[in-house]
This record gives sequence, C-alpha cells and structure tokens, in this order.
Amino acid sequence: MTLMSNMADMGNLWEDLRKQARQLENEIDLKLVSFSKLGTSYSSQRDYESPPASDEKSDTAPLLNKTNSEHMFDTMAMEIKQLLAKLSGVNERMVEYTQNISMSSPSAALLHTLQRHRDILQDYTHEFQKTEANITSLREREDLLGSVHRDINAYKNSSGLNRRTDLYLKENDHIRNSERLIDDQISIAIATKENLSSQKKLLGTITQKMNSLANRFPLLNSLMQRINLRKRRDSIILGGVIAVCVILLLLYAFH
Repeated sequence: MTLMSNMADMGNLWEDLRKQARQLENEIDLKLVSFSKLGTSYSSQRDYESPPASDEKSDTAPLLNKTNSEHMFDTMAMEIKQLLAKLSGVNERMVEYTQNISMSSPSAALLHTLQRHRDILQDYTHEFQKTEANITSLREREDLLGSVHRDINAYKNSSGLNRRTDLYLKENDHIRNSERLIDDQISIAIATKENLSSQKKLLGTITQKMNSLANRFPLLNSLMQRINLRKRRDSIILGGVIAVCVILLLLYAFH
C-alpha cells in the first residue's frame, strides 16, 4: 500500500508540474504578443522628431506618449522576466522529478514531455531577448536623435555668451550616457552568457542520464541495431527491385 501511495503521489506531482508549466506558457505567450505589439507601436512614434516650434501642445503630447511607452516597456519586460523565471523553476522541478524516478526507468513519453517544455522555454526566452534588444536599440537611437535635436535648438536659441561652456558640458553628458549604454550592453551579454552556460550544463546532465539508461539496457540497443539493419536491407532490396523494373521498362520501350 505504501508503494502504491508513493507512486500515486509522484504521478500527482508530475501532473501538477505540467499544469503549472502549461499555465505559465500560456501567460508568457500572451505577454510576448503584447510585448511585440508594444515594440511595433514604439518604433512608429518617430514622427514627433520635428514638431512645429509654435505649437506647444504638439511638443508635449508626443513626449508624454513616449514616457508612457517606456514605462509600459519596463513594466512588461519585468513581468515577462518573472514569468520566465517561474517557468524555469518548474522545468527544473520536472528535471528533478525525472532524476528521482530514474531507478524506475522513466518512460519515453515523460522524457519527451520534459524536452518539449524545455524547448518552449528556450524559444520564449530567445523571442523575449530579441524583442527586448530591438526595443532597447530603438530607445537608444531615439534618445540620441532627441539629444542632437535639443543641442541644435539650444545652440540656435542661446545668446552666444556661454555656448562653448554649454557644449563642453553637454558633450560630457553624452560621453557619460554612452558609457552607461555600453555598461548596460555588457551586463546583458554577461547575463546571456551565464544563461547559456547553465542551459549547457543542464543539457549535459540530461545527456549523461540518457547514456546511463542506454547502458543499463544493452539488449535494447542490440534490438534497435537489428531493426535498423533490417530497415536498410529492405530499402536496398526495394531499390534493386525498382531499378530492375525501370531497366525492363526501358528495354521494352526501345525494342
């Protein structure tokens, strides 16, 4: 009774983990669609680069829209990162589950389900990073162009007494902003490298488990090799029959 109860509990745990994974995947999918639409709408807001100088409302409204878009971008990016972290945790628990029942030889369907969820997580992570990088690039370009326009307007409207000092100060600000952007890009690259390294280690662990399972069942490997040899033999025989038939048809056609 205790063994049956433990098996039932393990089965329920696996089903709960699968439900959690599917629920998180659905939420992430919806968030990514909205995130991609936000990036598209953000890229279409470049029409405000040259507003009329006499219309103050037209100068302020796009800036408010840009601020709202940036706030939505930061909020949505944080939400997606949290969901991806939760889904990664669920996948790790599923891996631990397969490792705990390794003595009872997990089925191929279970391993296939685990690999499918891991592939979905990897695809979502790649899509999110790609969209985030595109929007970040757009934001940096918008900031750079906006800064240039502000410098030009300030230069035209200044009295000329402190132009050189102001230009030096602004150039210093530009250098600091460039350094900050470079630091952000380096941080993103390091985080991506660490993520890929952890995924590589986890895939290596799964590969070792699969190899150990294959080594435990040498008869199964032998059977698979025989099946493959028989398939090759049947393919060769079928190819020979087809070739003979084609030759006979050609001989009949030319005679």
